[in-house]
Amino acid sequence: MSPRSARLARLSRSVTFSACHRLHSKSLSDEENLKLFGKCNNPNGHGHNYRGGKIDPVSGMVMNLTELKEYMQEAIMEPLDHKNLDKDVPFFSEVV
Repeated sequence: MSPRSARLARLSRSVTFSACHRLHSKSLSDEENLKLFGKCNNPNGHGHNYRGGKIDPVSGMVMNLTELKEYMQEAIMEPLDHKNLDKDVPFFSEVV
């Protein structure tokens, strides 16, 4: 297989918007809402940039943003942020 045929690329298009919100279910107690939604349950709300996805029927969320932030920190920021990818990240030592 030639190097040219082995190359892959992914092209996507997304639409985002920014808005303030509060996640709060009237069917849950204040304590349950705080445990499930964390800072997203702030009575005055807070903002995010949003993208679409399948909505969980229990939480009403596409994804728990706190978990996403933690995963991004572990999988992207810690190994890649402020690094020389060619020298500091073994995966990229052989990949352009």
